[in-house]
Amino acid sequence: MKKVLYNGKVYVERNVFEEAVLVEDGQITAVGKNDEILSMAGDAQRIDCEGRTVIPGFNDSHLHLAYVGESMMNVDLSRCRSVEEIVEKCIAFRKANPEMTKNGLFSQSWNQDNFDPDKRRVPNRHDLDKIATDIPVVLARICGHSSTANTKALEIMGLSKENNKIEGGDVILEEDGIPNGYLCENAAFAARMIIPPLTIEQRRLALIKAMEYAVSHGITSVQSNDVGTIIPDRKQAYEMVRSLYAEGKALLRYHSQVGCPTMADLKAYIESPEFLEESFDGWFSVGPLKMFKDGSLGARTATVRHEYLDDPGNHGVETIDDHKQQDMVDYAAAHGLQVVTHVIGDDAIEKTTAAYEKTYEGSNNELRHCLIHCQITDLPLLERIQKSGVLIAYQPIFLQTDLHAIESRCGKELSSTFLAMKTAKDLDIRASYGSDSPVEDCNPFPCVYCAVTRKDQTGFPEGGFYPEECVDVPDAIDAYTVESAYMEFKEDVKGRIKPGHYADMVVLDQDIFSVDPMKIKDILPVLTMVGGKVVYQK
Repeated sequence: MKKVLYNGKVYVERNVFEEAVLVEDGQITAVGKNDEILSMAGDAQRIDCEGRTVIPGFNDSHLHLAYVGESMMNVDLSRCRSVEEIVEKCIAFRKANPEMTKNGLFSQSWNQDNFDPDKRRVPNRHDLDKIATDIPVVLARICGHSSTANTKALEIMGLSKENNKIEGGDVILEEDGIPNGYLCENAAFAARMIIPPLTIEQRRLALIKAMEYAVSHGITSVQSNDVGTIIPDRKQAYEMVRSLYAEGKALLRYHSQVGCPTMADLKAYIESPEFLEESFDGWFSVGPLKMFKDGSLGARTATVRHEYLDDPGNHGVETIDDHKQQDMVDYAAAHGLQVVTHVIGDDAIEKTTAAYEKTYEGSNNELRHCLIHCQITDLPLLERIQKSGVLIAYQPIFLQTDLHAIESRCGKELSSTFLAMKTAKDLDIRASYGSDSPVEDCNPFPCVYCAVTRKDQTGFPEGGFYPEECVDVPDAIDAYTVESAYMEFKEDVKGRIKPGHYADMVVLDQDIFSVDPMKIKDILPVLTMVGGKVVYQK
């Protein structure tokens, strides 16, 4: 069925706006003035935008959508102001959800940087033993790169005074050598795996719930790393996702970033029927290899060239050594597979860029290898990225927390080029935006707000955090739409409101181009359309 959106302020590209859009068979067929487009509409369903702004649907270039849904089912510790409050909330949650927690309790949401100043410590096993001693309890930091496990969980993992090493991870010890429960990187991921997973039906419901939330906030496409991380069984995961599309229950486009922790896993993926699969007419696709090189700034596990100023001697945790990383990047490239890698510290960024460069000597990154996060940089490193043609997938929303920590951990000089989105734009680096949700909310408007203002949600600091790295609204929207499309080789059909592109659009309740920048974070859609279908309407 034809549809026409009219009486809108339709964003086409920088400084170019139209009034109406004609949609046929899920694609945009014409964009122009009201009279012109309405004369072509015939018996099309007419949607009066009432002067509202219309932009392309947001494409989150890196998140964990399945885990967004699962997080909605777990205990939320994100607003806790102390370890004691974490313990209280978990005890109450277990009491209220006996069936869900009978075999274990997991959450990824606490953040010690948000605790009251005099209570700013990470939890340990003794704290979590107050929640339960008969079931494993694993509580991950919001970033997912560190966790605390109770004594029962440590026993299940086989960790003890005599056995306290995990490759690519840190097991923090008490004075007597017994693990204290705090685990970093691969040790934290291993702890997550001992908690019994949700059933497939629970995961289906969680993914649907996450899709509903996403489209209600204007997201029409996601590049999601669920397979190989949150859901280790690749075949099971894809059967679940495909079933949602086959049944017409999926509300947005899903491009999978596939986690393969080992070379054996990578070879199995490349030999599988799912390798680079695309189906459901552009709604579902299987894409790049997703790797991890380091940890997070908040957990001080991002690998940095110079030690953390507030933790002398600590350079972070490398989750894969250079040799293994190079072997996997080489193997992926030899099979035409894009690689996207989690890198936060400047050491991880430099090493990963070098690994990419070795795979395409003489060309210009035709596989569009990408640096996910790319937070701690200096100008020479950004210039190398530009010269190499490497992509960046930024999460501007990380500014709201990390602007409070970066100077104390890395100093003012590196802070001035922290999440250097304007410099990246000026250097013509292809950079997309996303949220890494559930690490942060996948709502794109606070993310755009952070990119434009470089302030936290309270408006701090006045004038912005190193405001020379602020971008303007058109650049932020383009990074979240056409640049995200470029990252997944879809720039010819996504990211713009123009003929031949998918009819993925969002009608906003405020004009994002003229509103006070401080109010960008509060904008919401009144209508979200994916493939010509209205999937959300306020």
